[in-house]
Amino acid sequence: MFYLIGLGLGDIKDITVKGLEIVKQCSRVYLEMYTSILGCSLENMQEFYGRPVLLADRDLVEQGADEILAGAGEVDVALLVVGDPFGATTHTDFILRAKEKNIPYKVIHNASIMNAIGCCGLQLYKFGETVSIPYWDETWKPDSFYDKIKLNRLHNMHTLCLLDIKVKEPTLESLMRKRKEYMPPRFMTVAEAAQQLLSIVEKKDALERNTVLNEQSLCVGLARVGQDTQQLMVCTLAGMRSKDMGGPLHSLIIPAKEMHPLEVEFMQQYAADIKLDDYNH
Repeated sequence: MFYLIGLGLGDIKDITVKGLEIVKQCSRVYLEMYTSILGCSLENMQEFYGRPVLLADRDLVEQGADEILAGAGEVDVALLVVGDPFGATTHTDFILRAKEKNIPYKVIHNASIMNAIGCCGLQLYKFGETVSIPYWDETWKPDSFYDKIKLNRLHNMHTLCLLDIKVKEPTLESLMRKRKEYMPPRFMTVAEAAQQLLSIVEKKDALERNTVLNEQSLCVGLARVGQDTQQLMVCTLAGMRSKDMGGPLHSLIIPAKEMHPLEVEFMQQYAADIKLDDYNH
């Protein structure tokens, strides 16, 4: 049997009882930590599980799926995923590959950022399409995600922005030499995301008299959701670009212009510098 097991967001103890029982009985257990990270070390995880855990890096997950699935028709094999197993399309591909090979599978769900964002007080059913904000470089500055934020705002829906993670990313030079060398890990902060968004806003203002977002638009910064050091902050987009919310992972929310009174009341506790009543930017 192949098991795809969600670990939740916080630490090693967030795995479900069912998931832990399966981990203890498996012949092989892999941990995928390139689409997200957990607030504990691999060593602590192995000590808690009482068994070895194999680290599945980006290359193995994206190119070596057959290696992970090998023998899963005869013995139990598990792939551990931070958050919920279906939080990334990469994991959906594992299920399709297992079906192609007639390998039985089972999914053990857990909390993910997609539902844990409710901790800020915004109602989950009022969220529109989720977007990903990628790191920019000197030659590549994509902004197509902005159109999705715009559409959500026009329909009075909140937008969850997932921020870029660079783990085991090969350098351009190493790709040209065909000998892989990797850049240091990078995790986008809410400040970096806000700065990129404001750059797009400035460009849109010049080109099409943008009315969707501006420097005074409200946003919510979230850091390390589900961990003991979780932090939330509500401020303007301009204010967010100078905020330091500490270590990864960060997420950013662009709320709808019109919010329910309960949303406003709950979020006010995280908005030290703004009176949220009747705030409409």
